Amino acid sequence: MPALASQITTDVDDHLDMRDFQRIATLIGTEVGIKLPPAKRLMVEGRLRRRLRHLGLATFAEYGDLLFRRDGLEGELPYLINAVTTNKTDFFREPEHFDCMVKTLVPTLIEQRKDRSPLIKVWSAASSTGAEAFTIAMVLADLHAARRDFRFAVLGTDISTDVIETGQRAIYPSEQIAPVPPGMQTRYLMHSRRSGARPEVRIVPELRRHVRFERLNLMDAAYPYDRDVDIIFLRNVLIYFEKADQAKVITRLVGHLRPGGYLLLGHSESMIGTSITMRQVAPAVFQKV
Repeated sequence: MPALASQITTDVDDHLDMRDFQRIATLIGTEVGIKLPPAKRLMVEGRLRRRLRHLGLATFAEYGDLLFRRDGLEGELPYLINAVTTNKTDFFREPEHFDCMVKTLVPTLIEQRKDRSPLIKVWSAASSTGAEAFTIAMVLADLHAARRDFRFAVLGTDISTDVIETGQRAIYPSEQIAPVPPGMQTRYLMHSRRSGARPEVRIVPELRRHVRFERLNLMDAAYPYDRDVDIIFLRNVLIYFEKADQAKVITRLVGHLRPGGYLLLGHSESMIGTSITMRQVAPAVFQKV
């Protein structure tokens, strides 16, 4: 099969049958909660072409047969989800939230706690390749160095196994870390010394020890995590969900926050926050009361 796959190039004039696209859209909506309207068909085709080449399939009709007419759906579903999910992420995206975390959220959380050197738990609930989770860890590591009165742990979860593996490797193209302040680059990044290779960096092991990544589908009925999380980042993912699913996801996540904990949404999702029964303390930042 690999030899055959290397000889096959999918025809750019070949397209998903509309019936198969609608079945894929329904499947992704049910399994992941992501909306795929007809306008997204070309995007889905573009993302699936590499998968077709890997499988040695010449046409989308053959792929549709594999999914819906040859009982291949169960084995192929994780790869289909990886292909169609959007994984836009950056280090220090929407930096106002990290400033708020340092100046207000973490100091308030520490003050509320009675235990000595409390463990601050932060969850990046749509972590993609890990840029957000490692940004959180960098910010908390700097704050810890200045205060020394707390500990921290960061959890990153995502539906895509591909991006979870990237986060676990913690290796990124050098150009991707441009938003990271120079001082933090020095403290928290190691540069590859391989000659001739694409320049890459890796998060230092001292920081990686504070961060773990696991696969999680936000559409699951329950999440297997602690219910005393201090801060949850859920930024720029709800816009892809139907309103009913947005409410369910938020309700489940808020259930994992400790009283006084914080939920952070993307700035583009601020209107979603108006339906949350929490106290707004900053733009797109809500506190559980």
